[in-house]
Amino acid sequence: MKRKVKWGNLYLIIMFVILYTPIFYLIYYSFNSGGTMHHFQGFTLEWYKEVFQDTRLLIIVLNTFVIALLSSAISTILGVMGALAIYYVKKRRMKNLLLTLNNVLIVSPDVIIGASFLILFTIIGIQLGFTSVLLSHIAFSVPIVVLMVLPKLQEMSPTLIDAARDLGANQWDVLTKVILPFITPGIFAGFFMALTYSLDDFAVTFFVTGNGFSTLSVEIYSRARQGISLSINALSTLLFLFTVLLVVGYYFISQRSSRLYGMGGRK
Repeated sequence: MKRKVKWGNLYLIIMFVILYTPIFYLIYYSFNSGGTMHHFQGFTLEWYKEVFQDTRLLIIVLNTFVIALLSSAISTILGVMGALAIYYVKKRRMKNLLLTLNNVLIVSPDVIIGASFLILFTIIGIQLGFTSVLLSHIAFSVPIVVLMVLPKLQEMSPTLIDAARDLGANQWDVLTKVILPFITPGIFAGFFMALTYSLDDFAVTFFVTGNGFSTLSVEIYSRARQGISLSINALSTLLFLFTVLLVVGYYFISQRSSRLYGMGGRK
């Protein structure tokens, strides 16, 4: 048993090293005054200054965060509604069908999803730009929110709802005072997952951008194709650190929500 644990720990260490070594390599050379990723000549913040002095890049950063926040908020609302709808379906076949349809966008390759959205927007006459990117991000974020919220609904005991109804609560009271507080950790998880996916998405966004509109992932790709510039390293480092802050923030919020609900349940 001890050997299995040790081999498992070794496997995890190797995987973390493989995943994080390129990221830390990129971060390390974002402070290189030499301008290359081969020889570290000295510490500098020049590349970070270059990022903040680039007006076009700052506009793209603003576009990225507006898209991410809007799509996450809208997809969270739609995802909660979808999870509730699936939860209350009584027929098992219908429920499994809805779950399968929900998972299609998650398991499908991003290239196929992006190409599909591109064809759809072209057919219905939506110009490629802010609207097309927002709609596509909402579409692939909703299934993620559903998968985060649905397990919390399944954990909820039906006796909670029965007790609320026995005390005279109507449907709206049951939803707002019983169900939503119970699934709050799942809602936060869905929101932050949708936000992270939106910030990091490249493949789908690449297909549906146009008319001078761009996001950080597409911009980083475009600049990387033009040649090595350590401003890309600086930009990627800032994006990575922001993503880490999101994860840490989600962890503390979910922990606090769980404690508050636990205290409320004991009372």
